[in-house]
Amino acid sequence: MKRIIETDDAPAAVGAYSQATTNGSLVFTAGQIPMTADGELLEDEPIENQTNQALYNLDAVLDEAGASYEDVLKVTVFLDDIDDFEAMNEAYADYFDDQPPARSAVEVAALPKGVGVEIEAIASVEQDE
Repeated sequence: MKRIIETDDAPAAVGAYSQATTNGSLVFTAGQIPMTADGELLEDEPIENQTNQALYNLDAVLDEAGASYEDVLKVTVFLDDIDDFEAMNEAYADYFDDQPPARSAVEVAALPKGVGVEIEAIASVEQDE
């Protein structure tokens, strides 16, 4: 059965989507952008700062679902400029340094609200009994 994941520690969904959903064994997060839970957008910050905020948001959503970065199986990183890959990767490595998940990183034409990065994940969680 699908369960909706919501936390006030990450930006609220601003459309017809949830911060994450789970079936009790897998968690699928929505893409997290560099926006604080209070709605401050970091679109003019360096990509390292944007990546850190997106990953902070992702952590909050995963935590609400009962998961952590150690449980992440797959990450997708969307960049508005693939030339930012190296800088994004350095910030990303601080979160996933030991046994990192599978990952794709792609350049896209544009991201919501003019940000430079959006990050989504799939994680494994303990099944509810």
